[in-house]
Amino acid sequence: MATITHFQIPAEDIQRAKKFYQELFGWKIEKVPGDLQYYFIETTDADGTIGVGGGIMKRETPEEQITNFIGVSSINECCPKIVALGGKILQPKSPVVNWGYFAIFCDTENNIFGLWEDDKDATM
Repeated sequence: MATITHFQIPAEDIQRAKKFYQELFGWKIEKVPGDLQYYFIETTDADGTIGVGGGIMKRETPEEQITNFIGVSSINECCPKIVALGGKILQPKSPVVNWGYFAIFCDTENNIFGLWEDDKDATM
């Protein structure tokens, strides 16, 4: 069954957002290696068990909000189903090199969500 595997927080000021969430929830937040301005978030429950992870990135559009990503085995198989059920494709399948693929959708209630497909061989 599909489940939320990742959440993404857009920020005007990444360092300000990082400080806010670290101090508020005690989340571990670290920059990914390389030039990409993306920070991984590690969450834990009250017992210290690792929870759903996330990321902070630079806000790309003014209306961009927190997005939950649902892990699937094939984005290509999900796209026609989403459209047939009344959803919309907002951003088609795109690679994150050496990590996988994502796509962004809108459901029938105008909620934004993403799909994530693991693929360590993902290329541009």
